[in-house]
Amino acid sequence: METLQNKIDFALVIAVHHANPNGDPLNGNRPRETYEGYGEISDVCLKRKIRNRLMDLGAPVFVQSDDRRNDEFHSLKERADGCQALTDALNAKDREAYAKAACETWLDVRSFGQVFAFRDNDTSAGVSVGVRGPVSIHPAFSVDPITIDSLQITKSVNSVTGEKRSSDTMGAKHRVGFAVYTTFGSINCQLAEKTGFTEADADLLKEALRTLFENDASSARPDGSMEVLRLYWWKHNCKSGQYSSAKVHRLLHVEKKTDLPREIGDYSIICDILPDLAVEEYGEA
Repeated sequence: METLQNKIDFALVIAVHHANPNGDPLNGNRPRETYEGYGEISDVCLKRKIRNRLMDLGAPVFVQSDDRRNDEFHSLKERADGCQALTDALNAKDREAYAKAACETWLDVRSFGQVFAFRDNDTSAGVSVGVRGPVSIHPAFSVDPITIDSLQITKSVNSVTGEKRSSDTMGAKHRVGFAVYTTFGSINCQLAEKTGFTEADADLLKEALRTLFENDASSARPDGSMEVLRLYWWKHNCKSGQYSSAKVHRLLHVEKKTDLPREIGDYSIICDILPDLAVEEYGEA
């Protein structure tokens, strides 16, 4: 199948209702925020959710979390060693063939890229191959500074029989009451040619973004607490694009209509247009 021939830019508008969209392990798992108090969802977190959705859609994925894996492999090295095409390229010491086989095998590799750096436990030999992917995505930031609610929780049962702990053993969980986040991304045709990223791959990515929070529920993010309000998908008419990604991303304007927004209706979402640039919009009318 022919590789992607038209540059693509995209934007997501995300609503958070009483949830922790991305906890910071260095800050007691509180929702990530910038020094200015704006909420943040890291690009790594977004890619993890995209990969999970791609797996749900039946696409082969290399970087799988252990609780969502759909094969018998327990590590990236095991998964790489389980691919015969990669083993053959490694034995032939052909790094280009190794990268090509990886891109042909896994969608996330030909989308986001991957560094294959594994050492053989039995010998001093190993592999070090880098793949640069065509899909880039920004961290998501809240439109306004966020307010974080911290809740005390009570442990009412013992973890181990005979454990002497009273029922008032306390912990804490944190959540964002309500906030709207935006994130942006692009797909580069020149890099798509190198990894073999196709139009069909782009369509799968678009569907993954549109349904980003399906099957993503947890105690920190109950079902319905994370929502994709809008997905904007700009398809340029050439490989390099008529406009820069920065100019396209600035078309999106999300602004609050009240001093203390508490629901989606308290924000206006407007997307401007540029001449001869097609856009697909998904979400509420």
